Amino acid sequence: MEIKWAKRIADLPPYLFAEIDRKKNEMINKGADIIDLGVGDPDIPTPTHIIEALKKASEDPSNHRYPSYIGMLSYRKAASEWYKKRFNVELDPISEIVALIGSKEGIAHAPLAFLDPGDIALVPNPGYPVYPVATTFAGGIPYKMPLYKENGFLPDLDAIPEDVLDKAVLMFLNYPNNPTTALADKGFFKEVIDLAKRKNILICHDAAYTEIAFNGVKPLSFLEVEGAMDVGIEFQSLSKTFSMTGWRIGFAAGNKKAIAGIGKVKTNIDSGAFQAVQVAAIEALKNYELGLEERKNVYKERIDLFCKSLDEAGIKYHKPEATFYVWFEVPQGMTSSDFCARMLEDAGIVVTPGNGFGEFGEGYARVSVTFDTEKIINAANRIRDFKI
Repeated sequence: MEIKWAKRIADLPPYLFAEIDRKKNEMINKGADIIDLGVGDPDIPTPTHIIEALKKASEDPSNHRYPSYIGMLSYRKAASEWYKKRFNVELDPISEIVALIGSKEGIAHAPLAFLDPGDIALVPNPGYPVYPVATTFAGGIPYKMPLYKENGFLPDLDAIPEDVLDKAVLMFLNYPNNPTTALADKGFFKEVIDLAKRKNILICHDAAYTEIAFNGVKPLSFLEVEGAMDVGIEFQSLSKTFSMTGWRIGFAAGNKKAIAGIGKVKTNIDSGAFQAVQVAAIEALKNYELGLEERKNVYKERIDLFCKSLDEAGIKYHKPEATFYVWFEVPQGMTSSDFCARMLEDAGIVVTPGNGFGEFGEGYARVSVTFDTEKIINAANRIRDFKI
């Protein structure tokens, strides 16, 4: 029997990091000493007080049953209290917050909730691959918004054709930005809100990196800008802030009807996040600042080490004020893929090609500093000494 794949997956290119893993493992099997700076997966362990909360909660039999589809009210209350403390945003935990099995899950489900076949979703490019892929899965059409260095890696809203805006139902944004590390200010968000109101476009802001910022920088929540609650929702993740990537817990917050839409999709697709993990997430949010500065200082030190090697190699880069990535320009005359292939084959370093995040990432590469500091130093030295 021949198994036929649906066109929606048959036409997909290999998932970016899965393909990088394949090439990396091929080199390792050949005996190469590989330093992987590809995936943004924190190596700093989850804080002990969060682990202890999980242990205790996992022993409670009441947590072993099906959880609420939209999340425990106590978890949603903790999320609303955190939003008030961090962003001075008032949220109703009952109607304006829904728990997620990691923010990726919510982002992937958003197009199912809001797009009909043929509707357009505006997606940043370069950007997180899930935005266009989830749009396509829902039968929507992704329209790419280029993020150019000259515009501070913000989309030029005025450059989007009027006929595209007329068909657009959804816009994905992500600040602090992956992969470019750029920040957005209130002025930009206000422009987005004005456009959303004029064209009836729902804004989905991926805010996974708001808490990983340096030098006193405090990234904005989209929801703290006047009018945002009328037009948008925000996806928050505990993965990066608390080194909880494997725990798969997050939440979405914002406009009531939009949150209800996400909740309706989840009710029919998943059975909610394990309650013991939600209890641990409550502990994380209530003790939000515990150890956070120390974790950020580790990332800052590693970024500085890596950027110093780029300076010594004469490679231009966008100095990160947030996230744990470095987004840098590949040497002239090379494509992103060629450069990253050379780095892997000749220097033994896994670097993510910018065009893996979309064609407007061509000419760039991204590294993550979520790896042991000694490995970062070793990789920095290899790049400094590498002859392009």
